[in-house]
Amino acid sequence: MDSKINKLNNRIALAHLGGGQARIDKQHAKKKLTARERIDYLLDEGSFEEIGMLVTHRTTDFGMEKEIYFGDGVVTGYGTVNSRLVYIYAQDFTVFGGALSETHAEKICKIMDLAVKVGAPIIGLNDSGGARIQEGVRSLGGYADIFYRNVQASGVVPQISAIMGPCAGGAVYSPAMTDFTLMVENTSYMFVTGPNVVKTVTNESVTSEELGGAFTHASKSGVAHKTSANDIECLEDLKKLLSYLPQNNKETPQKLSFQLEDEIREVLSKIVPDNANKPYDMHDVIKGIIDEDSFYEIHKDYAENIIVGFSRIAGRSIGIIANQPMFLAGVLDVNSSKKAARFTRFCDCFNIPLLVLVDVPGFLPGTDQEWNGIIVHGAKLLYALSEATVPRVTVITRKAYGGAYDVMNSKHIGADFNFAWPTAEIAVMGAKGAAEIIFKKEIQEADDSTAKWKEKETEYADKFADPYRAARRGFIDEVILPEDTRKKLIKAFSMLENKVVDKPNRKHGNIPL
Repeated sequence: MDSKINKLNNRIALAHLGGGQARIDKQHAKKKLTARERIDYLLDEGSFEEIGMLVTHRTTDFGMEKEIYFGDGVVTGYGTVNSRLVYIYAQDFTVFGGALSETHAEKICKIMDLAVKVGAPIIGLNDSGGARIQEGVRSLGGYADIFYRNVQASGVVPQISAIMGPCAGGAVYSPAMTDFTLMVENTSYMFVTGPNVVKTVTNESVTSEELGGAFTHASKSGVAHKTSANDIECLEDLKKLLSYLPQNNKETPQKLSFQLEDEIREVLSKIVPDNANKPYDMHDVIKGIIDEDSFYEIHKDYAENIIVGFSRIAGRSIGIIANQPMFLAGVLDVNSSKKAARFTRFCDCFNIPLLVLVDVPGFLPGTDQEWNGIIVHGAKLLYALSEATVPRVTVITRKAYGGAYDVMNSKHIGADFNFAWPTAEIAVMGAKGAAEIIFKKEIQEADDSTAKWKEKETEYADKFADPYRAARRGFIDEVILPEDTRKKLIKAFSMLENKVVDKPNRKHGNIPL
């Protein structure tokens, strides 16, 4: 019996050693944690239960039968984060550079299947050189098996990917189909084809960091939702993100205990400038509405003219979508529409109420936007909000012009509550442009056309540049004082807590992709 126990203990020790101490040291030299160290840091102490520790590859080609490592380059299992169950896999770069094999993929698929059956989040810690070329199509098939499960799990359990090293070729499509992708600065990158192929095909010289590093994907492509300075910070970000989410699509996010006090926020009345063309930071509005220090921004460096993120109001987890007047005056464009639409759909999948803060002068004009499909991309946000059945509340702080008024969670597309501040301007367009069109003939015939234009601009503004016509029609439920906003939102979201919407009987809609 002792010999058998020793045999087991020896294999466990070898599995824990991964590709060996020399490769572990090399991983540390790159300022990267190993797969097991990452899991140990992320999960509650002592909670990890490993699945498939003694799995090995089945390849005999190219001398592979001489290189056997227990676990085959990926650590898989389950455990808890802040006492909540999660399923996790972490690719081990010390074993074949984390390259995915047939058995490596089978281990990942096994825990993905369990996560869907049980109803708990899936976390992938990616650090891999790609497909294991010695296995050929079998490794490619393994990727496809994972991709299929990503789709089946979508909208059922939250899926989060942390890119903590290389992620190239076909490997990138799994993170792309998960709900959130986090990247580590300077040590992680993602691309379909690497710098060498790019150089050969297009003659462009580009580094891995420039082509697919964390900053590139956080600011240019939008592939990365969050970036972190190092592995530890990335895992802390992951923990925080999980705290806003439910376990699955049948549950609601955990509500934290909260003691109601004086919820008046005088600071909100001082944020919007008297000059309608002067910008202000919508983050200040968010800060005045939410529970203290509870905002977790998503896609911070991408499409900065719109803000999305998670927060809490009276302990409730909510998703926030807000125009940002500090960038492009808060207009909707191709990237901001995609960013907000994707976030909307995630929140709706997982029963997270939506708060939409509006200060939007319209859609961004220009050939660049039209040729890049602003029509269809703007329609994505319109579709996503129209389809959403979670509690939806809108607050118009200032401008709500044209089609953008409709798109930004208006009453007409199913919002539950629509509030407006007295500073709100709800119209087809700004007074200046409207006056030029409506009173064109009078302005042209006037002795002083500029003075006449100003007069008619003021006339139009007096009639339409306020929230009261919309309120009379019932398109705005209430015009509220800014300082009362938090109090009103607490009551509104509380009242909407048990909202139920019967959806049409259909397989699924056809979102304009």
